[in-house]
Amino acid sequence: MKTIQETVETIIHRTPFIEEAMQDKLINVSSLARLIQPEVEESLGKEVKSGAIMMSINRMSPLEILKIRKNIKSLSLKLGDFIVRSDLFDYTYKNSPSLYRHISKIFAKIGDNRESFFTVSQGIFETNIVISANLKDDIDEIFKEEELINSMSKLASITIKLPKKNLEQSGIYYFILKQLAWANIPVQEVISTTHEITLVVKEEDINKTFSILIDLKKS
Repeated sequence: MKTIQETVETIIHRTPFIEEAMQDKLINVSSLARLIQPEVEESLGKEVKSGAIMMSINRMSPLEILKIRKNIKSLSLKLGDFIVRSDLFDYTYKNSPSLYRHISKIFAKIGDNRESFFTVSQGIFETNIVISANLKDDIDEIFKEEELINSMSKLASITIKLPKKNLEQSGIYYFILKQLAWANIPVQEVISTTHEITLVVKEEDINKTFSILIDLKKS
């Protein structure tokens, strides 16, 4: 049978922003207890006093989250150079057998041209393509018979080189994306490889995004 303590911890762990704000003492425990009280009572199937919830909140140990935060902070100091690109387009197509053939045509056309930006993210039902402006006409022509689900223009990207230890540390992406969420910057796409992460945002947000990431590297 679940206890009040276990239920409270489960609810709070689902919301990292609240969890971190608690550790920084930015949240009133009494108000938080009243906020989650209905969910606690529903989970346990009985009435629970807000005072009991407050006690459970105060018993939560900050050690684990503080350890994770410290490790991520040390990794952020080792972030590599940032590469910024502008004038990007984003296309989302429904998956089809012919789509893959068309993608190979674009790869062949680009060849060793390093000025072109072209990434492909294949999902189960759809494929997302982010390209630089010089490839737009090619994409429109080669993919004209494919089913276009969505498209966006006036985008920019920042590619961040990650330290090798990022694979061993949980939360590194969250730590980066959290800064943008707090700044109310919507991330249009996230493209990652083993040691790189590329964030695609609206061009109007690129300067603010770059400043936040520079501050993150210095923190």
